Amino acid sequence: MAAAFVFTLSCKSTKTGGSAEPNQLSKKETKEGWVLLFDGKTSEGWKGNNKAHFPKRWQIVDGTLHFPGGDNVPNARDRGDIITTKEFSNFRLKMEWKISEAGNSGIFYLGKETEGWPIYKTAPECQVLDNEKHPDARAGKNGNRKSSSLYDLIPATPQNARPVGEWNEVEIEVNNGHVVHRQNGVEVVKYQLWTEEWKALVKDSKFPGLNPDWANVPKKGVIALQDHGDDVWFRNIKILEQ
Repeated sequence: MAAAFVFTLSCKSTKTGGSAEPNQLSKKETKEGWVLLFDGKTSEGWKGNNKAHFPKRWQIVDGTLHFPGGDNVPNARDRGDIITTKEFSNFRLKMEWKISEAGNSGIFYLGKETEGWPIYKTAPECQVLDNEKHPDARAGKNGNRKSSSLYDLIPATPQNARPVGEWNEVEIEVNNGHVVHRQNGVEVVKYQLWTEEWKALVKDSKFPGLNPDWANVPKKGVIALQDHGDDVWFRNIKILEQ
């Protein structure tokens, strides 16, 4: 598929989902077996892709994992995608994200840390995007690069992303190759890995040019959050293994 600068967007929260307090499990979630992947205070359980440490550019501020965009920021060069230190196979993954104006990021799953490669060369991506002002929203095919789409493959339908500055809730469910994306409580993407239909879909995308074996998504892999160079915030990251 972490010093703190306080940005206006990082403090604004007009809508929220999940637990009453961020980065906590409800009694029901605890009973069901959900586990927090981010405690709101530390980078425990995360590291940089192809790094032994957690990149200093990523910040933990106001209970969020925040990547600050731009070049005039502390630790500007120690950056990159962040990945879980544990791999997962069948699971329900939930989190909230908030993007900056014209911002772009992504949530990856079933990824493999591979020397010299960014995580997108091995993992499907649930897109994180400002659909109104980022040019990617008008690229690809039929909106398949908009928020919560399976990036460059399947558009999220209906497209119900909330505006810049508001929290969006996402859930990604993986069950023996059957994958569902839910955005703000609505199922928006559904597909099956490793089928002939899947291979044909990938063949008609950008991914074979990045990795000829990309369609053979691993059955077990890391979850990752993308450094795309833009301000983005994540919180309430939790998982239920199945």
